[in-house]
Amino acid sequence: MKILLINPPNSGRSIPEEEYGIDSLKPIFRGEPLALEVLAGNLRDHEVLILDLKVEPDGLAATLAAFGPDLVGITGMTCEANAMVALARQVKESCPAWVVVGGIHASNDPDFFHLPAIDYIVIGLGKASFRQLIMALAEGEEGGAIPGICQVGAGKRAHYSPRPFSMADLVDDVPPAYELVQRYRDHYVLTSLQLDMGFVVTAFGCPFRCHFCCIKGLTNGRYLSHSIDTVLRDISLLPDIPVIRLLDANTFANVEHATRLGAALKEADLQKQFLADVRSDTVVKHPELMVAWREAGLRAVIVGFEEIDDSSLSAMNKASSVAVNSEAIRILHDIGITIIGDFIISPSYKQSDFDRLERYICDHQVDLPMITVLTPLPGTALFADMQADITIHNLDYYTLTNAVTPTRLAEKDFYQRYAALLKMSHSGARL
Repeated sequence: MKILLINPPNSGRSIPEEEYGIDSLKPIFRGEPLALEVLAGNLRDHEVLILDLKVEPDGLAATLAAFGPDLVGITGMTCEANAMVALARQVKESCPAWVVVGGIHASNDPDFFHLPAIDYIVIGLGKASFRQLIMALAEGEEGGAIPGICQVGAGKRAHYSPRPFSMADLVDDVPPAYELVQRYRDHYVLTSLQLDMGFVVTAFGCPFRCHFCCIKGLTNGRYLSHSIDTVLRDISLLPDIPVIRLLDANTFANVEHATRLGAALKEADLQKQFLADVRSDTVVKHPELMVAWREAGLRAVIVGFEEIDDSSLSAMNKASSVAVNSEAIRILHDIGITIIGDFIISPSYKQSDFDRLERYICDHQVDLPMITVLTPLPGTALFADMQADITIHNLDYYTLTNAVTPTRLAEKDFYQRYAALLKMSHSGARL
């Protein structure tokens, strides 16, 4: 079977740019489409092509004409959901291929994609289930009975059998098909340092339940770790890339596994530097783990500090505290690991709230603050709580840099202060 896998173009829209000319808040997503590489790796007995529309945004029509796919798979985030639908319609207008959608938004809100241009929806991890679907279609069968696969039908809500995600869904013995994006490789660069960057995943899911987080939909709340050998193999498949982003929601959620992985990375001496996600409470409870990983090549960590007062952290079900966050910052500075700090500003922020966050970032010397706007993404507990307050329903604006609920400040003042905070916090940023 000829299979085309599509990474959507940058399609998120920006209220501050469109309404107030503030273009510094418009996000641009650029990185290799690891989810598609993982899917393609388990389809090596088929003819598979990956089309990255973030690199060549006008490439779909020519690719459809030249490749003539039997099946087209499209993945994307919430802010790309409308673009995914548009791509599905373009495919259906151009060729008789089956159209399958997947990814985080499809997993959390499959009803959104219950449309005539779409044949199947993959719910959660698809490395195993997507292959099962393709095998069924190749045999002339339907795939709606496969757990985790939703067959779209006219006039019906999305219905499917939940998939009991397990280690088998990781298909550890099959590596990602990194070679299928080789023609795009020069575009996958860490822009702040102009370093080539590659993506490797060590684990899927997260055992925690932060109110705003949409990760649960990938594994139905389970945390699944790749074997040590699998991670080493995948890193070795990117020999000429100096920086590896471990694209996990939480690389260190399983401390015992993370300890063994760090030791294996040090012993393998792969001459790589790593970026990974870690919780602040993990840093505080296990500083020795951070030391070991620093010796193995850990250059920077992304830490979800989110807020700077305990009441706000509690409301997010963050299971952390300001004291723990501050101690984690101290430990990481002492070890020499760069801190990329995630902070979330609420649309309810007053000027004094922006002032407090600015002081916190400066006083604690967070190396690279990443500041987003609290966004109730479909499928999250936050969405259920805030649904009545949402005034902007166009998912193009769900980029985490737009307020989709009313702001307490005048909207222009909110975005101007947001932009000024980003400019200040990035003025001395380093990795």
